[in-house]
Amino acid sequence: MYADLGINWCTNFWRVFCTLPIMKLWVLLSVFTITAGFAQVPKATKQVPLAVQTYIGTDVYHNNYFIEEMAFYKKGPDGDYVFKDFSLGAIEKIDIINPLKIMLFYQQTNTVVFVDNRLNEVERISFNSMQDFVNISAAGNAGNNRIWLFNVDTQQLELFDYRLERKLQTSLPMEGNLIAMASNFNYCYLLFEDTLITYNVYGSFLSEVAVDNGSFITQNDEDVWIVKGNEVFRYAEPGLHSPEKPSEVKKIPLPEITVKQLHLTQDFLYIYDGKLLHQFTNNQPKN
Repeated sequence: MYADLGINWCTNFWRVFCTLPIMKLWVLLSVFTITAGFAQVPKATKQVPLAVQTYIGTDVYHNNYFIEEMAFYKKGPDGDYVFKDFSLGAIEKIDIINPLKIMLFYQQTNTVVFVDNRLNEVERISFNSMQDFVNISAAGNAGNNRIWLFNVDTQQLELFDYRLERKLQTSLPMEGNLIAMASNFNYCYLLFEDTLITYNVYGSFLSEVAVDNGSFITQNDEDVWIVKGNEVFRYAEPGLHSPEKPSEVKKIPLPEITVKQLHLTQDFLYIYDGKLLHQFTNNQPKN
């Protein structure tokens, strides 16, 4: 009997659906489409008190990385460690994509330092002392002895082999002021005032996506998450963007918290509000 009721309900619904006026049908389909396009609501799992100057991220073992008074800290189940060298100036960026070889970039002294998982220094690259001087405004770990560099003098992205001390790839010059850069071992994402530009590890330009008022970016699984004001947006695989296949943009529905810093892993979204570290499940589906 219940099966017959289900069949009758579906049949009646389809009859009503097919007799709707064109305008009402279009509105109904639009509602279904928009609803399907909403990002899934991240589920809050826990909040941890944290009072630090700059939150960097959290690894899969739940160790927290942060900057406090020009020193870099790692605290968690693996132990408490610190790296500091005040002669290098303030730390501009820290890349923890490889927790066994973490990259620190000091823009003031044009220097990159690599540390191990206990924050012991393992390598230092000073671009001031190289024969071909490069003035850097952003850097990221590209793996295999390579670094992503943004040359502020030429406005070009460079893939640099620091063992061979030579450029492997160089992009065409780009216009505008670089706001932020995010990268992994395959792609580099450059946020300017009104655009997000993507390059691959072969130096090929992939895409340019319009973005307004972005202040911070991070990447995960070839998606880019951008902070605008106090809101977070997910840009789906911008490297595959084209006029025929635009990058889908979804606003991440979050509770009313201050987004001071943000970090992503495969499983979790971390948001630091200046007092608490909020952990959410990262359950955003692939398109």
